[in-house]
This record gives sequence, C-alpha cells and structure tokens, in this order.
Amino acid sequence: MPRIVLGIEYDGSAYAGWQWQAGKRTLQGELQAALSKIAAEPVTVHCAGRTDAGVHALEQIVHFDCEVPRDLRAWLMGGNSQLPDDIRIIWVKLAIGDFHARYSAIARFYRYVILNRAMKSALLRTQATWCYQPLDADKMHEAAQHLIGEHDFSSFRAQGCQSKSPNRLMHFIDVYRQDDRVIIDICANAFLHHMVRNIAGVLIEIGSGKQPVDWTAQLLAIKDRAQAAMTAPPHGLHLGGVFYPDCYGIAKHPLFNKLPVDARRFD
Repeated sequence: MPRIVLGIEYDGSAYAGWQWQAGKRTLQGELQAALSKIAAEPVTVHCAGRTDAGVHALEQIVHFDCEVPRDLRAWLMGGNSQLPDDIRIIWVKLAIGDFHARYSAIARFYRYVILNRAMKSALLRTQATWCYQPLDADKMHEAAQHLIGEHDFSSFRAQGCQSKSPNRLMHFIDVYRQDDRVIIDICANAFLHHMVRNIAGVLIEIGSGKQPVDWTAQLLAIKDRAQAAMTAPPHGLHLGGVFYPDCYGIAKHPLFNKLPVDARRFD
C-alpha cells in the first residue's frame, strides 16, 4: 500500500492539540477529514510528534497509507482546499522504504518565542509569549548549555508525563535575541511532556535575574519538578522541524547541520 508523507504547517491556537479527541476540534481530526474527502474513504494520519493545545508547527511531518490512486498534486491542492486557513500542507512526497513519521525520526527541533517588551502585541498575541521584564539572552544561553547531553530531565517533565524514562539526549540549545524577541532553539532525540515549556519557564526566571545561571544544573541534580519554574505558556511554542536519516529523502532544516555527527545515524 503506498505511503504518503506530508509536511504540515499550522497555528494551533484554536485547537485542543494534535491528537484526535471526541467532541473536540483537533489538528489530526481536521487533517483526516480533509484527506478522507480527497480519498473518498477514511484516512488515518500519523505524526512525528503530538503537540499540545495552543502549540504551533513550522513543519510537522505526517504520513498515511492509502490504496486509492491520486497524484501528489491532488493531495496537496485538494487537501488544502478542504482544510481551514490555519492548517496548510506545504509539501507532499511518496515515502521511501520503511519510513514512519514518528519512529524513523532521529531528532526533533522546537522553537520557543518570547516577546520581550513593555507592551503586549496585537499581532503576536497567539504566536509568542509576552514578558515585560527585560531578559538577558546571554545569561539564558549560558544557563541552557548545562542541559546539553544525556540527562534525567525529571525536573522538566509534566507531573502527568507517561514516558517510561525521564532520560533524554539534548543535542543543542541556543538562546538569542532578535530585536524585541528572545528565541530559544532546542533540539533533542525526543521530548518529555511539557519539557520545552518547562525549560523555557526556567530560562525566563534566569534571564530576568530571579535565579542564577547555574540553576539549570541544580535542577538536573535535584530531579524534582516541584523545585523548578512555572510551565511557560503554549502559544510561544513552535514545532520547528523533524530530522530523519538521509535515506528517507526528507528535506532538512538548516539546523540539522548542528547535530553531532554520531547523532545523525539511525539504529
């Protein structure tokens, strides 16, 4: 059965998250409904990583299997014609080999955007987290470097996280300022529930001077979520991209080049 791969962009503001839920508007539900109309039969999609309510995607990767003959343009143009304006299919391709949107991924990249100015924004109110206190992006970046490598991230996981292990391999974290925005780019092999938003909350505390630069290292050692900062709001979070081995032919975000060479293998 042919497997189709899609790159999806969306604004998650109006949705109860990615995963289908009865009686709720979800991204998976909208995409499946649109593709099912093009296929004229039910379609089930699988994503690289489920996003929470209010979280956005610059490029989510999705696949589905379908025996109905359709050319790729039909999935792209027809699918978009059936989708709401806040979800867009940006590219379509046939899967190569045993590709799976989730299980073939070797790393995931998120971007957290903080609007750092005295006044809220009318235009970015659902796309960035507002922080009126001045933030020191250099201190935030320095603090974030303690998180690189393989660690127990218990202090940064949601209380209800269902992952069997709190260990994750952090490849890189960059914090930098672009005018009145402070941006956190973060990449790991996988993420725990609310992990990025909890890291963002800690870095905001450090950037505002409420905590020392080595607080990230202290929290790693403590392994206690209750000792960390509040979870940062969802609307500043964007799934930036998903990295796959070259053999699957998925175009890579430029930040893929920051991955350590040994992290680019696929076991």
